[in-house]
Amino acid sequence: MGRIERVQRPRTPAARNEEDLVLWYELGRLYAESGGGGQRATKLGLTSVCVAGALVLLSAPLFGTAWAGPFAAVIPVAVGLLSGGGLFLMRRSRLRRSADVLRRRLAEHGFDADRPTRDGLGAYYDAQLMLLRSEYEYLRGAKEAVRLFEGTFGFTPEDPFETGPLNVAPDTPEMQTLRERWERRIRFKRRHGIEPPALGVREDHAYRVFPREMTVPAELSVRRAYLGISRRLIMERYGADPREKPHLVPAALRRRVERDLREYEALSRTLPRRW
Repeated sequence: MGRIERVQRPRTPAARNEEDLVLWYELGRLYAESGGGGQRATKLGLTSVCVAGALVLLSAPLFGTAWAGPFAAVIPVAVGLLSGGGLFLMRRSRLRRSADVLRRRLAEHGFDADRPTRDGLGAYYDAQLMLLRSEYEYLRGAKEAVRLFEGTFGFTPEDPFETGPLNVAPDTPEMQTLRERWERRIRFKRRHGIEPPALGVREDHAYRVFPREMTVPAELSVRRAYLGISRRLIMERYGADPREKPHLVPAALRRRVERDLREYEALSRTLPRRW
């Protein structure tokens, strides 16, 4: 299958050229990949334990158990630790080397690889910003997450952004207004000596804060993610299925509620769980 073209949107001044964007998206891809390394290593380790244990048992009728002695029960565990741990360390080392190369290249272009929003939000697509702002809304009670979102992206509780149901969509004048508002806040804080917080693999695993390249499948998955947040908030506010009791939903919001629920259900039927 050929490569699906990226979804296009207008760039903001921080995205100086396509090479800058490629560097940011590659760094985001590496951080996303590093999140799955532990799972793959665990699966390999467990498989190795099972295979080694079976071989030890099968060898007993042929060679007895004297060759293994008191370590017969330990051998499968040791094999699993060596294979799973070896794979994990090898992958982490390779990803770290690749990330270090990208970080150096970003520095050569005048960027801080630990602060992807320091110069603005030009590397972020509207869909990803909507997901991040929706997560900020949903996690309002988690103080550490709130500080991270506010310091990194310029979000505030007073933003004219609503979810549960949503009041904006990607690539619209309303979203452009929000983007400009957030960038003004980032610039204002920098002028007063306040830099965005440093981000790394841990923060990206938790909130996917580094820029992501938006292929068509990726954008659809991101849309489902922020629509999922909207759906949860709708159900918390208006009941399990507001369409069965529309009188519980304010008249001004009913069309938006129906739209978010309908679009989420349509995307959930066709997409994998995580982008």
